[in-house]
Amino acid sequence: MSKQAETTNRTTAVHQSRPPSDARARMTRHHMIIFALIGLFVVIAPQFLYPVFVMKLLCFALFAMAFNLMLGFGGLLSFGHAAFFGGAAYAAGHAAKVWGWPPELAIAFAVLVAAVMGAAFGFLAIKSRGIYFAMITLAFAQMVYFYALQAPITGGEDGMQSIPRNALFGLVDMSEDGPFYWMVVAIFIIGILFMYRVIHSPFGEVLKGIRENEPRMISLGYQVQRYKLLTFVISAALSGLAGGTKALVFHLASLVDVHWTMSGEVVLMTLIGGMGTIFGPIVGATVIVTMQNYLANLGSLVLIIQGAVFIVCVLTFREGIVGVIAKWFKTRL
Repeated sequence: MSKQAETTNRTTAVHQSRPPSDARARMTRHHMIIFALIGLFVVIAPQFLYPVFVMKLLCFALFAMAFNLMLGFGGLLSFGHAAFFGGAAYAAGHAAKVWGWPPELAIAFAVLVAAVMGAAFGFLAIKSRGIYFAMITLAFAQMVYFYALQAPITGGEDGMQSIPRNALFGLVDMSEDGPFYWMVVAIFIIGILFMYRVIHSPFGEVLKGIRENEPRMISLGYQVQRYKLLTFVISAALSGLAGGTKALVFHLASLVDVHWTMSGEVVLMTLIGGMGTIFGPIVGATVIVTMQNYLANLGSLVLIIQGAVFIVCVLTFREGIVGVIAKWFKTRL
């Protein structure tokens, strides 16, 4: 086949694979409506719900979105994301409590720490695949957990308590939940918009290609290992953003944040909401955090209920809540 004919076939295939302009517009409208609903929720939520609960929900939604970037779009199952979430929580707490940094710098420092950890762990972990990759990430997370347990600066079993919320930019008092709520909302909006842009960028398309057919992407000349490492770092940094913010919300960074069960919870949130969807992790985090909050008086029965919900999701709609809705509307959510 001549070079000109091959080029023509590729061009034809690309045009055939693109959805019609009205379909693209329809998907955009769906996304705009969802973003509008999210914006409406965060505006009116403090009028009906406890602000700390909503802030916790937003932090875990951001955490689940960060994890979904690796699992849902990169095909990388990690059992160690609690290391970035909890490690960033301790980093933000130390910066705010010991160094007296304002919240914007404390959270930025937490993101930097999580990104560095992600680069170090990812450089070693991405050389493995499948269950070996998952076990390596779990091993790294356990290292962070035992460091948090033994290190004197972390507070050990008591955790790092009484983390202050210093003045934002040295001007705005953040000690009360009301002003800090809007900072958390701003962080969440920035996070979800950044995630949306990454997923719909050429980088995101390459990432999906690696997930679907890694050998083919290698044959096309893509540096797959570099894409995986960058995905790992981005996911770790966003997890750190969620963890650092959460530490300031509760004035606390504890061993729960770095425990392996935290990694399990974020997997559960992603699968229930819809793996590989944009808004699924938000729904999954809402379900899990709401159950933990309003069923707390049941004690350990909450774990049984969560397990039952997960089993129902697996048996009835494996695509997750948002995945099923997207299938009904024949669009991407």
